[in-house]
Amino acid sequence: MEKGTRRFPTRHAVFLAWTWLLLLSWCCTGAEITCRSCSSPSPAWPRLGQEQRPGWRGSEPRGRSGPRGAAGAGGGAARSRRSSEGRRGAAAEGQRGARAQPRRPAEEGRAARLRGAEETRLSSTAFALTGDAAHNQAMVHWSGHNSSVILILTKLYDFNLGSVTESSLWRSTDYGTTYEKLNDKVGLKTVLSYLYVSPTNKRKIMLLSDPEIESSILISSDEGATYQKYRLNFYIQSLLFHPKQEEWILAYSLDQKLYCSMDFGRKWHLMHERVTPNRFYWSVTGLDKDPDLVHMEARTADGYTHYLTCRIQECSETKRTGPFSRSIDVSSLVVQDEYIFIQVTAGGRANYYVSYKREPFAQIKLPKYSLPKDMHIISTDENQVFAAVQEWNQNDTYNLYISDTRGVYFTLALENVKSSRGLEGNVIIDLYKVAGIKGIFLANKKIDDQIKTFITYNKGRDWRLLEAPDTNLRGEPVVCPLPFCSLHLHLQLSENPYTSGSISSKETAPGLLVATGNIGSELSYNDVGVFISSDGGNSWRQIFEEEYNVWFLDWGGALVAMKHTSVPIRHMWVSFDEGRSWSKYSFTSTPLFVDGSLVDPGIETQIMTVFGHFSLRSEWQLVKVDYKSIFSRRCNKDDYQTWHLHNQGEPCVMGERKIYKKRKPGAQCYLGRDYSRTVVSEPCVCGQSDFECDYGYERYSNNQCVPAFWFSPSSLSKDCSIGQSYLNSTGYRRIVSNNCTDGLREKYMAKVEKCPGKAPRGLHILTSDGKLVTEQGHNATFIILMEEGDLQRTNIQLDFGDGIAVSYANFSPVEDGIRHVYKSAGIFQVTAYAENSLGSDTAVLFLHVVCPVEHIHLSVPFVAIRNKDVNITAVVWPSQAGTLTYFWWFGNSTKPLITLESSISYIFTMEGMNTVTVQVAAGNTLIQDTKEIAVHEYFQSQLLSFSPNLDYYNPDIPEWRQDIGKVIKRALGQVTGIPEEQILVAVFPGLPTSAELFILPRKNTTDRRKSSEADLEQVVEILFNALNQNLVQFELKPGVEVIVYVTQLTLAPLVDSSTGHSSSAMLMLLSVVFVGLAVFLIYKFKRKIPWINIYAQVQHDKEQEMIGSVSQSENAPKITLSEFTDPEELMDKELDTRVMGSISTIANSESTKEIPNCTSV
Repeated sequence: MEKGTRRFPTRHAVFLAWTWLLLLSWCCTGAEITCRSCSSPSPAWPRLGQEQRPGWRGSEPRGRSGPRGAAGAGGGAARSRRSSEGRRGAAAEGQRGARAQPRRPAEEGRAARLRGAEETRLSSTAFALTGDAAHNQAMVHWSGHNSSVILILTKLYDFNLGSVTESSLWRSTDYGTTYEKLNDKVGLKTVLSYLYVSPTNKRKIMLLSDPEIESSILISSDEGATYQKYRLNFYIQSLLFHPKQEEWILAYSLDQKLYCSMDFGRKWHLMHERVTPNRFYWSVTGLDKDPDLVHMEARTADGYTHYLTCRIQECSETKRTGPFSRSIDVSSLVVQDEYIFIQVTAGGRANYYVSYKREPFAQIKLPKYSLPKDMHIISTDENQVFAAVQEWNQNDTYNLYISDTRGVYFTLALENVKSSRGLEGNVIIDLYKVAGIKGIFLANKKIDDQIKTFITYNKGRDWRLLEAPDTNLRGEPVVCPLPFCSLHLHLQLSENPYTSGSISSKETAPGLLVATGNIGSELSYNDVGVFISSDGGNSWRQIFEEEYNVWFLDWGGALVAMKHTSVPIRHMWVSFDEGRSWSKYSFTSTPLFVDGSLVDPGIETQIMTVFGHFSLRSEWQLVKVDYKSIFSRRCNKDDYQTWHLHNQGEPCVMGERKIYKKRKPGAQCYLGRDYSRTVVSEPCVCGQSDFECDYGYERYSNNQCVPAFWFSPSSLSKDCSIGQSYLNSTGYRRIVSNNCTDGLREKYMAKVEKCPGKAPRGLHILTSDGKLVTEQGHNATFIILMEEGDLQRTNIQLDFGDGIAVSYANFSPVEDGIRHVYKSAGIFQVTAYAENSLGSDTAVLFLHVVCPVEHIHLSVPFVAIRNKDVNITAVVWPSQAGTLTYFWWFGNSTKPLITLESSISYIFTMEGMNTVTVQVAAGNTLIQDTKEIAVHEYFQSQLLSFSPNLDYYNPDIPEWRQDIGKVIKRALGQVTGIPEEQILVAVFPGLPTSAELFILPRKNTTDRRKSSEADLEQVVEILFNALNQNLVQFELKPGVEVIVYVTQLTLAPLVDSSTGHSSSAMLMLLSVVFVGLAVFLIYKFKRKIPWINIYAQVQHDKEQEMIGSVSQSENAPKITLSEFTDPEELMDKELDTRVMGSISTIANSESTKEIPNCTSV
């Protein structure tokens, strides 16, 4: 609610505005669906946004209740939240310490006319809730309907702890004259947090204990006289009572589980888990075939959110159904009257769907370029949907759209309607529906940074400004010429049930509106007064110059007003002539700080209750006011007059002439419960104002509806086939609920025409979630759309690109999507083909099918030579993961190199330790690995082996190899005195245990390479001497000594020397001599050849794998669907790879590990 719309008395009254929570269960059953009550506490569609991204918002289900919702189906506790008045107060919630000190009342503000100088005392009694002075919240339930019982739950809410610490339950059986405290009946140690009432049986009461202390409910079947306590194994967050069955309740828990009870809470049954908050609904009578059917939005096992339905006794996985086949956006389900709304975001754009009277879902059609960022369902009354849409170029305003009867085709009703944020962050649209008369709405529109109030009498077809009153309260003329000056009203309903709100009207008093506002060029929060209209908004009078709460008494036959003030008062004002004159009445002898008033139940009982305090520290005071004495008698037929509804003199409103019966102004009689506002109605001849522009058409200045530039009228005929007929729009449609006849009706009615034959055009194929990536083995759902063509006679063929295709004779089987499961990964060309006798059309989509990658290993050498190509490979499991994207980071680079291949060649230009990071993207999965490479101008290496006892303690895991490498490095340094920075040791996976020793030059020796090489030769000589003399050893654990050796090379002996094979033997001998000479030369000069693999001829099961290079100068690799390396071959390569990375990041590879294979489903 906008700041400044209501100035509430000091903290004391501020605090009640937030804390007193109304539980009038009968008063909400027919509540008007307006922008105030419609906004869901959590986002619903675009969410009809939460971020804000596109989404719905629908009206709160009638009867939903709970710690953060309105209690009791059709009534119960109002929302537990601060009102706008509370927000404006300086005090924190629940505190009364800053109350203004008592001073003389100042409620005698200027009114329309004061009748008589003497005040009259109303019959009243006061009752103090003794012992509850510290309690800062209360909930009230007045049964009404011939019951004199009132229940009040007061509680102390600790805002620091976020819980209730004390509570008291009070009960009155004499309309509030006296109260009895019931704490002993519910348990002296029981702390109660909420009070609920069955909407179909007001005698049934439910109390909820505070979950911080215990989770239990207390149930009463005798209007709160006695209670039974039942413990729960879950914590209730909200309740939803069945609109017909008094025993049936849905309970939503704090852990997002939905429970049901069929015995008013005595036993509970789990229905579903992972249910979205506030997105569950009971069946609607006359629409759902099963009365125990529940509509819900829940996250299913596939991780997506779905719209589900099930019966409360049959809600197992096999019994649940999904009326909408695809997943939907979170917090988008709205079930309201005949309509069900959902939202599905695809391709970054929100799409909205509606089901009318439980028919199959149809996509909502907004103007093509509205491109909504946010959408709210405002109302679904009278077989029509009002929606507020925030379009792509709007920030603080919304456009108002109105639909056809089915809720599919929307047309613009009003642009740039003001919006604001509610106390829970919900969006509130400044739109108000006048009660008692159909078709009349008030809206605040933003024009050139000014907010102005407009009114419509034909559901948004035509809007005009409000005319200001002719005179002010002093009888002076008001100069306010249209359009430069007009009357502007605040349109917020009260979020506090104990105040009247800034505007109000009643079904029982048609044509009577009371609102707070101002006269001028725009809506203001200064110089605010109270205005009244007796003729449905055509003309207005000012009744107060200050802000007052004004309530309707006796079915709207009288008005009672109480001033907003920060000082104590003891008077109220009553008018019997629709606010033209007011009589002053005192309701208490001692001035009272008024926190609020409970008036509505008095419609039947002629009793109202005023809540407040006499002083800063006093107890809660409940003042019962019986205003029966102000009525002299019951009304007779001579006390009534007729009133003709009109729109600025035009007697036809919504196609009808209506005559209402109401009490004559000044007749001080009461109407009684059997009062009936007799209405005489007759239809009018249809005129221009009875028709609005149809979907796709726009109204121009000449009052003609013309097709929008983006709209093709012929596109609406695609749902019919040759030989059938369809309704061809004339560009106009009669306003829904308009009852006019004849006249222009025939001219503007849609014409029945034969369906034209059309070739398919505008064929589109997309996935249900709007993504071009799907997982192997999962359902991929394809949606086929066609802009023009005969849907019933067009053959559809869909080729999935994997050798499978399907064909359909028409569009009917494919409306909900075509599902397919891919059994292999890759990129598939999906082709849709539509054909009929008049032509054909084709659409193509490329779908990436991936298998989520589970692990990545970056294979790099431990040491590399500066300015030389280094081959680096990323090994991914599973190998058949489909098309992968690789992101490579080198050193401190902020921009990666991106490839589609798993290998890359790179040149390191800086000596020292260089970092390499690779990320692999597959669908929505992204994993990475990082390694370090030591880069030098030159180095030497040698294979190491160990005494056999080390194999016994080798678990063959990376961590063990890293630690052993550090131990060997330390042992070498201790024996030889060589700095550890010149030594790297890499222990290889597998058995027998082996390692490679890297000898590095000293730092900063690049400029004197020859001397450095000599120094390196010296270091190598020292290390070899130590290793050959078995001086390098370490103690693995007590008693286990491990010796480090240089790996020795051996030659196999010649075993075959028979004369029969002398030639072969001679050749073999020459070969051996040649190999021996080669070995000698290599051994002799090996230290002078950088990166020489001295063990290259050893028949070893860890022989080095050569990594293919990828030239950076080549063009970007093409996407191919070729087979990937076999998993077993990939594992062999991984195990055999010796170029593996730094000592601290050796790969976790085991010869026995099975590689996951994603090629089988």
